[in-house]
Amino acid sequence: MARDLLVLLGPHGVARASELAGQVDRHTLGRWVADGRLLRPHRGVLAAPECWPEWRTRALAGVLATDGTLSHSSALAAWRVAEDAGPVHVSVPADRRALHSPGLVVHRVQDLVTDRLGPLPVTPLPRTLVDSWGWAHGRRGHPRAVERARAAVIETLRDRRVGAARLRAEATRRPALPGRGELVTLVGLVEQGCQSELEIWGVREVLQGPGMPRFVQQHHVVLPTGVVRLDAALPELKVAVELDGAAFHGSVDARERDTRRDVALAALGWVVLRFSYRRLTREPAGCRREILQVCRARETLLTRR
Repeated sequence: MARDLLVLLGPHGVARASELAGQVDRHTLGRWVADGRLLRPHRGVLAAPECWPEWRTRALAGVLATDGTLSHSSALAAWRVAEDAGPVHVSVPADRRALHSPGLVVHRVQDLVTDRLGPLPVTPLPRTLVDSWGWAHGRRGHPRAVERARAAVIETLRDRRVGAARLRAEATRRPALPGRGELVTLVGLVEQGCQSELEIWGVREVLQGPGMPRFVQQHHVVLPTGVVRLDAALPELKVAVELDGAAFHGSVDARERDTRRDVALAALGWVVLRFSYRRLTREPAGCRREILQVCRARETLLTRR
């Protein structure tokens, strides 16, 4: 019987009750729900209990219950730029009533536009990012949601899945968006060359300030082994600043790779200054002071030549 139910419900184990009415009478469906063979997670929707732990099943159930579009953090998950956790978020046109159901958050919105990812209708990626940002920075948001929204913006801009101009335009279209100014600032920092939260911290707290030279971010240098990108560089002085996050530079292999790259850069006359996450965040003034000292010494050396 379980196998027959899955065939009846479809590949994701969820369907509208109205779609099953022509195949199974409503009394039988009611008995299956009472016996625990079926779940009724939302009004008018039936699901297989064994499929319900799957995020895609729960997301599709939310869509079927509301005839809506996945949005906010749920659309981020569908676009594969965030984890698929928490309640399912869907958006519906503003003139529709919002369904209240456990595990479901319904947003009534103007100008709803829909893309499609397999069986799931989703909001376009730029709108998804901005919606998630506004929810995270609003009164019902929390620090983890803010962290997730920031990471999604950085990742999609860095990987060129969305353009800075498009994302900025989407934010401009929403003047009342919570945290809008901070979003525009973040877009500018990534556009400028910051590729991670650590680089953003480094730029704001270390590389900028009184007396600091103007660094070029993501500067390309051609080595015999290929092209490398420097986190921040002064090409005229051949001084590079590398901001080492533990996630990417903590292993033995990563340190060996960094050492080989630094040696290759030194052979071309570059001085590479590496700062760990711990030092950058705990001693920004000390890091800034050391960078300035090296830059001044480098300037003096080059002037004497």
